[in-house]
Amino acid sequence: MERTKLTAKDFSSGLPVKWCPGCGDFAILNMLQKTMAGMGLPREKFAVISGIGCSSRFPYYVSTYGFHSIHGRALAVASGVKLSNPELSVWVITGDGDGLSIGGNHMLHAIRRNMGLKVVLFNNRIYALTKGQASPTTQPGTKTKTTPLGAIDYPFNPARFAVGLDCTFVARGLDTDIAGTSAILERAAKHNGTAFVEILQKCVPFSDKEFDPLKDPAGREDLLLRLQHGKPLIFGKEKNRGIVFRNFRPEIIEFRPGAAPAEVAVYDETSAEMAYLVSGFTQPDLPVPVGVFKETLKPSYEELYYDQVKVIGDTKEHELETLLAGPDAWEIK
Repeated sequence: MERTKLTAKDFSSGLPVKWCPGCGDFAILNMLQKTMAGMGLPREKFAVISGIGCSSRFPYYVSTYGFHSIHGRALAVASGVKLSNPELSVWVITGDGDGLSIGGNHMLHAIRRNMGLKVVLFNNRIYALTKGQASPTTQPGTKTKTTPLGAIDYPFNPARFAVGLDCTFVARGLDTDIAGTSAILERAAKHNGTAFVEILQKCVPFSDKEFDPLKDPAGREDLLLRLQHGKPLIFGKEKNRGIVFRNFRPEIIEFRPGAAPAEVAVYDETSAEMAYLVSGFTQPDLPVPVGVFKETLKPSYEELYYDQVKVIGDTKEHELETLLAGPDAWEIK
């Protein structure tokens, strides 16, 4: 198929973008528009589906097909879109509240089925649109409108949640890391099956400082672990710290820059076991991993579905009317 030459501007709807100044959503919008332009597909080959939340205004701002659906149901709507037209590149835009709280069950089963969806979860660790309530990713001790004395819930780790469900593509990026997060979105766009991308992003009114240490040029390299397939797990401003696994437990060792010992673990994104261990890294004990945690291949749900349809062919055996009037049906009088 001939590639369509479009630019990021072609994917802008031109409507006024209604997010707070400084919101991380702006950067993600720009990155996603560039990613879509780079896919070489005409705009009518895209569908953007969202639920409810600040991030869910997304469909208004991209010049593609789209649905602004209801709270927590973006995955259900998107699954129907993808199954009815598997040729579409279907992107689900959701947040930590919309996607993991009321929408958690839909998220779980979309991943379980390996639906061919690109799920981009904006994680600002707060319910922003409804003015600052605690979300499933709010950190312990955080004071919010619903936790004025400090949150006591144990939070979700979205990336580990997806890895634990055996999602075939899992990644994490930062809203301010344009190069790194853009590369993740480009890979997600090409993935066959469920692609789950968590993006840590700023909410100016309610979680403005949440991820500042991970974005500060002076110290971020000491806090971030940038995952690269086939590369050792090395981090630090001087690239002098590494991760080793002893009895399946991660430890940090230090060494001279450029002289990493052989015991430093080499990352393998095809290993679900390694992805699960690394996705659990958190501060202050371990660096925060960003990049692609896992990519594996298996048939998507829509592929399996249409393969089954081909087998059935033109028979009437599985039509609804036949099933309702068949031997397993009975009439109650």
